[in-house]
Amino acid sequence: MAHSHSHSHLSGNDNAKRLMLAFGVTATFMVIEVIGGLISGSLALLADAGHMLTDAAALLFAVMAVQFARRPPNARHTFGWLRLTTLAAFVNAIALVVITILIVWEAIQRFRHPQPIAGATMMVIAVAGLLANILAFWILHRGSGEKNLNVRAAALHVMGDLLGSVGAIVAALVILYTGWTPVDPILSVLVSCLVLRSAWRLLKESVNELLEGAPASMDIDELKRNLRRSVPEVRNVHHVHVWLVGEKPVMTLHVQVIPPHDHDALLDRIQHFLEHHYDISHATVQMEYQPCSGTDCHLNEAQSGHSHHHDH
Repeated sequence: MAHSHSHSHLSGNDNAKRLMLAFGVTATFMVIEVIGGLISGSLALLADAGHMLTDAAALLFAVMAVQFARRPPNARHTFGWLRLTTLAAFVNAIALVVITILIVWEAIQRFRHPQPIAGATMMVIAVAGLLANILAFWILHRGSGEKNLNVRAAALHVMGDLLGSVGAIVAALVILYTGWTPVDPILSVLVSCLVLRSAWRLLKESVNELLEGAPASMDIDELKRNLRRSVPEVRNVHHVHVWLVGEKPVMTLHVQVIPPHDHDALLDRIQHFLEHHYDISHATVQMEYQPCSGTDCHLNEAQSGHSHHHDH
């Protein structure tokens, strides 16, 4: 049994700096929007400020997660602290769902008991919030960190704020020109639904990673078939396990092979296939010369509804 691994670390310093800058921008304008929402009486502004409040905490937590994730592995935490970034994304998604529910509830109350809204004040604060959110979103998306689930979670929060600011501007325009105040809670609900849809996808993705699920884009049965086709010496693949650590796929698998003349060369070809076709740079491969005879040899096929068979 042998394994191969190459650690391609994300630029943690760059991620932390961008997250901290976004936190500063978000926290500052969150205070401004709370004050503006209270003065103008706008739910749309308060809704956006609610997102920003969640974002400020989420971004600060994300910075801490990035710092912890850079700590080296040890005897107790052999993968290091990479999973903390996934935990941060999970908490961010939960926070988005909760704040969205609260906003919708407040909007329902506004429909029942309409309140006067200062449209001009609302417009000024909404435009300032939009500019702040655009700046924060740009900070989080420049560079290569957008591939990091934790940075993407933070960017999703800011996207929700950006949509909230647009909604507040539209509501302010309608109120200024028509005086129709119900548009304020209506647009708050619409923006909240858009954010909830994205938050739900993020929640499923982070839960899958926390539950050691295989990447959603990876078809394990197809991987096994392709490995047998690409490496003729491989007769059967079983005991396949794939999971994510810090968004990097990790795999263990057993392969039944024709006894090779050069064991290391065959192992290298298998690992090369996994890395270049499936981006799996950390794979533990157990090579076997006899057919698997255990009760769980075909666990993957049984779980996916396939018949039990060997491919020769």
